[in-house]
Amino acid sequence: MENSNVRLVALDAICWVVLEKKSLSAFVYPDQNSSLTKSLVFGTIRFYHQLNDIVTDLLKHSLKKEDLDIHCLILLGAYQILHSNIAAHASIFETVDVTNTIDKPWAKGLVNAILRQIDRDKAKLLSEKHASHPTWLVKKIKQYYPQDFEQIFKQNNTQAPMTIRVHPDFQLDNYKQQLSECGITTQKIKIAPQALVLDQATSVFNLPEFEYGACYVQDGSAQLSATLLDPQNHEYILDACSAPGGKTTHLCELAPKASIVAIDSDEHRLERVQENLQRFNISSVKVIQGQAQQYDWWDGELFDKILLDAPCSATGVIRRHPDIKLLRKPKDIAALVTLQQQILENLWTVLKPGGTLLYATCSILKTENEQQIIRFLESHEDAKEIKIDLDWGIKTSVGIQQLPIHNFDGFYYAKLQKAVE
Repeated sequence: MENSNVRLVALDAICWVVLEKKSLSAFVYPDQNSSLTKSLVFGTIRFYHQLNDIVTDLLKHSLKKEDLDIHCLILLGAYQILHSNIAAHASIFETVDVTNTIDKPWAKGLVNAILRQIDRDKAKLLSEKHASHPTWLVKKIKQYYPQDFEQIFKQNNTQAPMTIRVHPDFQLDNYKQQLSECGITTQKIKIAPQALVLDQATSVFNLPEFEYGACYVQDGSAQLSATLLDPQNHEYILDACSAPGGKTTHLCELAPKASIVAIDSDEHRLERVQENLQRFNISSVKVIQGQAQQYDWWDGELFDKILLDAPCSATGVIRRHPDIKLLRKPKDIAALVTLQQQILENLWTVLKPGGTLLYATCSILKTENEQQIIRFLESHEDAKEIKIDLDWGIKTSVGIQQLPIHNFDGFYYAKLQKAVE
């Protein structure tokens, strides 16, 4: 029954995304469900577009709306057969058995027949190239990156590594050794001096002194934000769109005597900022709920530096959030580009003359990145680009773009300086 329960919970999560169009990050697994459940969910969603094409072809008739959970169940079975290490006979038996649990025994024969057909055709199906991305996104990525699109698709269909940022007080080499003694092996990243990439992902509760602020789970690309902004003690700094607080805490590590204001529009996500500040024992940050495209949170004092991790399509972190491929729509991009523009315009007015604004996104779409900043520079005579000199990513006409590769999520950075009046 336990294995059936694993697949039942996995089916609930898959239906949550596919049928209800809700984010996986909002799905609550019962009693911190097993890693097997999550691997089945993330795998099925990761390869959804490929699996859906295969299953739709094999279904002689489309299912009624109230039976679309059966369609999702077949997707779950297909994922296990094509992409997991679970034996095919076990995958088929356990998946078919779920039809009894959800009180749809009539579907047993259908699910069984299609999964057995997929198992017979496995070699052929796996030999057929499939990006497993929505058509609109395939077109965009091919248009923007004619040399790199295959690598992007491949990376987006793999599981991202777990990377941590080690607090300077714990010293990287010492902490690396501590992890090693716990059986957790790690690699350093040259470009991110506080980063360790875990060879195998683990629960944060296995990380020594995690609850006392020893480290923070944060991708190597995201760890460059605070370094690039180069915060100094006694500066007045704004972390706009700050939740869940990874970059806020990093700024505090690099400049513990800086005055930092962290804003975010989402009250629930701001609670995460507060929790992280508490875990790191930081009391100097002023946390405010507010819209970065408005002034409702601002007290009138200009900032020396601003970190804008702008709302974006998150197309650079698909391997961490595969449901983006199902939930993001082309019209969303246009709305996000407009919002980014509004935020940039607004925050530029609260930056001191001579001050620096770092624009960051976890997107690989040029409309949100390079083209957004080109437009901004063309319309603001008091703005100039500060070149980012990093052995990281690909140089663009403005800023720097990383595509998703093994140790780095897809990320974009552009650094702007405001002219002195």
